[in-house]
Amino acid sequence: MTRYEPRIDLDAITAIDVHVHIEVDAHGHASLPADIAEAASAYFRADGPRPDLESIADYYRERKMAAVVFTVDAHTQLGHPALSSAEIAEGAARNSDVLIPFGSVDPRAGADAVDRARRLIDENGVRGFKFHPTVQGFDPSDEAHFPLYEVLQDAGVVALFHTGQTGIGAGMRGGRGFLLGLSNPMLLDPVAARFPDLQFIMAHPSVPWQDEALAVATHKHNTWIDLSGWSPTYFPESLVRAANSYLKKRVLFGSDFPLLTPDRWMKDAGSAASFKPEVMPGILKHNAARLLGLGG
Repeated sequence: MTRYEPRIDLDAITAIDVHVHIEVDAHGHASLPADIAEAASAYFRADGPRPDLESIADYYRERKMAAVVFTVDAHTQLGHPALSSAEIAEGAARNSDVLIPFGSVDPRAGADAVDRARRLIDENGVRGFKFHPTVQGFDPSDEAHFPLYEVLQDAGVVALFHTGQTGIGAGMRGGRGFLLGLSNPMLLDPVAARFPDLQFIMAHPSVPWQDEALAVATHKHNTWIDLSGWSPTYFPESLVRAANSYLKKRVLFGSDFPLLTPDRWMKDAGSAASFKPEVMPGILKHNAARLLGLGG
């Protein structure tokens, strides 16, 4: 087993995409049950292929970009086995010029999740963890999950949380039972207060709670916002204003590939979103490099 160590040449890349899903592994196993995956494709109008990790590495290498890659372990809620975060980290180690692995553990697994997180950090070298409170079915502010956050804080890795509404379960009967309120960014406020040295990424424009996300990011300087999951055409004006000014050092480019591509994001950011030219280098690359400890 090769432990991940980054060898990303920051001068040779144009951007770091901090939000890329691995949806199928080398064995053909999918990250989501078929009914949820089909509904998500319909919601996002994304019927294209779900590339494996090696194909994703090639895709980003062609674009001179780096990418943070991960899956979501929601086996308790979904009754569906997760992709292996250890295998994702091993694949990232083979492609360490362009890929950065985040792990995923199911918080509802309790002590086992804590143990697995330690192993993914120590043995595989993951640089962060992805959480999706709605799909995983947990309240991030519940103190039952604090031992897990303690491990992440002690290791100096990043915690990336889905926030806002989700296309996963959208259009299905009862939304497949998923609860949107678990992804209100305000639930991260007490966690960021309790773990001030743990860096949190609040993923996506947090619709319908954009103001809550901006309030948390303004007050808790260990929180960041990624711009994934939405075309910049539809970004709330308050988010663009924050990215251009008081949060410009803590806003990150993310696509949500493969459901939203970096090509589409870049095209729409250039034609629709009113980002100031002087903030774009930070959003696209430098903020993420600083957060992830890349390039010294």
